Amino acid sequence: MALSLDTVVSQQVHMPVRAPLAMPTQSFSAAPDLAVTAPVQQAPFWRIAVFAPALITTALMVWGLYGVFENSGMSWLEYVLLTLIGLTFVWVTLAVSTVTVGLVGRLDPERQAAHATGMDVALLVPVYNERPSDVFGNAAAMLTDLARQNGGHRYSLFVLSDTRDDALAAQELHAFETLADSAPFPVHYRRRPQNTDRKVGNLLDWITGWGAAYEAMVVLDADSLMTGRAIDRLACEMAADPQTGLIQSCPQLIGADTLFARMQQFSNVAYGWLLAEGLAHWARTEGNYWGHNAIIRTRAFAAAAGLPHLRSVTGRTDLILSHDFVEASLLRRAGWRVRFLPRISGSYEETPGTLIDYVIRDNRWCRGNLQHLRLLATRGLHPISRFHLFQGAAAYLMSPAWFVLLVFWALLGRDSNTNLITYFNETNPLFPNWPPAMTHIDSAVFLVVMYAMLLAPKVACATLILTHNKAVKLFGGRGVFLRAVGIELALSVAYAPIMMVQQTRAVLRSVFGRGNGWQPQKRDAGAYPLGKMIQFHWIESVMGALLLTGLLSGLVSLWLLPIMISLLLAVPLSALSATTAPALRLDNPLTLREPTIVARARVARAGLRARIEAPDIAAE
Repeated sequence: MALSLDTVVSQQVHMPVRAPLAMPTQSFSAAPDLAVTAPVQQAPFWRIAVFAPALITTALMVWGLYGVFENSGMSWLEYVLLTLIGLTFVWVTLAVSTVTVGLVGRLDPERQAAHATGMDVALLVPVYNERPSDVFGNAAAMLTDLARQNGGHRYSLFVLSDTRDDALAAQELHAFETLADSAPFPVHYRRRPQNTDRKVGNLLDWITGWGAAYEAMVVLDADSLMTGRAIDRLACEMAADPQTGLIQSCPQLIGADTLFARMQQFSNVAYGWLLAEGLAHWARTEGNYWGHNAIIRTRAFAAAAGLPHLRSVTGRTDLILSHDFVEASLLRRAGWRVRFLPRISGSYEETPGTLIDYVIRDNRWCRGNLQHLRLLATRGLHPISRFHLFQGAAAYLMSPAWFVLLVFWALLGRDSNTNLITYFNETNPLFPNWPPAMTHIDSAVFLVVMYAMLLAPKVACATLILTHNKAVKLFGGRGVFLRAVGIELALSVAYAPIMMVQQTRAVLRSVFGRGNGWQPQKRDAGAYPLGKMIQFHWIESVMGALLLTGLLSGLVSLWLLPIMISLLLAVPLSALSATTAPALRLDNPLTLREPTIVARARVARAGLRARIEAPDIAAE
């Protein structure tokens, strides 16, 4: 028979006996009493090793440029330029020093948790208008793999639906019933009548309804996939450390078929591990949370991480969108350790397949991360937690800074005769002889230095892999690896100016309250129509055309040629991102030897898809 909306909404019968756990809303204006008073690990050496070189290098760069500008007197415009250079350069140097710390820290042996008493662990999968066969197929593969472990923990799976589409909800229920009949662990399903406060409200509903029955919860996204060993190791680490409130794994990217997704996946696999290693070493017990593929102590989270709404100056209340960073900060504020363990392998997630899909997701993250600036004054936060919040916002604010720098250097022209700023200086005393010695040659040198610093972490990781024969073999051999590195670096340089413009737009839209909503991520990659790509990338195309005009007329320095080409070809590059050309596969260990859990999930997805998406399902 057909499934009615009332039948789907009222699926509380598929939940266990309620075990309510209070989750009070936290105050940002008053620090709570510490829930945990045990000493935490400190890492002054690693933090000095990261921040000191970055700050010193940036200070030297700014001081050197100040000496150049000061020759003819400083104006406010020079000070603005120096500030922008310093703000962009410091984040680049922080990445370089983090990789350096990761290289040294990698020498430390991995320590696994000692045996501890087993826990009741809930696996939570919040979903919102996702393809049910994929969600439950992944869950089936994880539970089957988890049954092979001997960690002594007791697991239960909860699919927490906020789906608004009735047809998808009917498929969810059918997939749940199919999985529950064969799963080696208890499986539960709940669909909320209203998706109040999105994922934050979804988890709040579960914690206040059933959280008291589970010591820990592993939070997963709809596209998350974890091996049983990874889940069990997270549980063992938490059970062995009663002062830890959250442990974040380091997800690797899977399901990459298109060129853009393969580029992201290769970068993640080849370079990301060293950045993650460095971050884990200097963050220590003041780590961060990325919202999924992490284990959380349920009572600690309930007591310390209840989020209020933000109130704007106009009196409007806003939901905290990028809630994960904030929740980690509040856990640490209450005294709980927040750890990052990148060496736990077997943690996976998917990535957007095209440039447009990536930008759409990035725009959502931009809105949420910029909210963090309003939370920097929260009482009681650890300084490293404040840094995480600020860094999340700064990652997007750097794009407008780069954009302004691009405009500055475009106006500099090729020489003093084509320097538009100098031209206007003759009639405007606010810009006296600016800049006296910042020629197009100096600008080109600065650009080369910046690009070298940006690419340095990737080059360091690639060099380290090349020095280890076993690692090179995992990437298909030296030639295959070097070719993939070259393609990835070229594509990164090509897409960077486009992302700069798109992130600048996202920042402006966020500032002026013109967000595009919080839509679910598009999982099935596909090329967009030409009209859609032109509409999406028209600003980059116009900027590229203006730079081309300036180059042809001799007004713009040739060092802007790479940026001009990227912006002018934004639409073709966007189309290229959706291709699946075999010559541009960018193979890596995850594509050359597909993880067993990924293969099992693919089979489980296909099986469920055949059962729940058949045309006659609705008529049963």
